[in-house]
Amino acid sequence: QVQLVESGGGLVQAGGSLRLSCAASGRVFVGYAMGWFRQAPGKEREFVAAISWSGDTTYADSVKGRFTISRVNAKNAVYLQMSSLKPEDTAVYYCAILPYYSDLDVVDYWGQGTQVTVSS
Repeated sequence: QVQLVESGGGLVQAGGSLRLSCAASGRVFVGYAMGWFRQAPGKEREFVAAISWSGDTTYADSVKGRFTISRVNAKNAVYLQMSSLKPEDTAVYYCAILPYYSDLDVVDYWGQGTQVTVSS
């Protein structure tokens, strides 16, 4: 059974940093992209960042220059370094397994989510 387990969320002041981690278990995702999405209260889930198997990255405009996504394929793990955090970054952040880096609307697996709260 595939499981994605996120960690690293919490409460931080505006301007601060957090690092989210996600570890996948149950199978090896060779060739898959991995990504992060988020959902704020009352809003739809939105794309944040994705990284291909080979390390290509793409970001939502709202986080470009502030967030960095990375992965360790041998560990089936993906990370999201978040800096210069803003109150509008407050959301539940979800890790995802994406079969196609070229189509980020297709998600095979979701994590359970981790809360990030940025105070002003």
